[in-house]
Amino acid sequence: MGLTKTYMFTTKQNDLAKIAKVLAHPARVAILEYISKQDACICTDLVDIIGLSQPTISQHLNEIKKIGLLKGTFEGKNLCYCIDQERWEELQQTFHLFFSNINRNCC
Repeated sequence: MGLTKTYMFTTKQNDLAKIAKVLAHPARVAILEYISKQDACICTDLVDIIGLSQPTISQHLNEIKKIGLLKGTFEGKNLCYCIDQERWEELQQTFHLFFSNINRNCC
């Protein structure tokens, strides 16, 4: 597959694509669903719940963190994660605007 020509697209288009790519993996969706229902989440909890190895969970958490959806704090050797509510709402608005901005007179 060739090199992605991201420079051809707007910042808004590139940002939305990055977010969609992170959310396109079912493990990441499962992780976000689980964390969103908790006050905080320790990575080892995710290993037991999701059923993937700890390194794999950590890789997925890092991808989710790249788009700013997670906040974390250290507690001893464990890292506790929670949803960044402000960023979550921002992304909800971004997707809402994207999906609601259609020409309803087409076809």
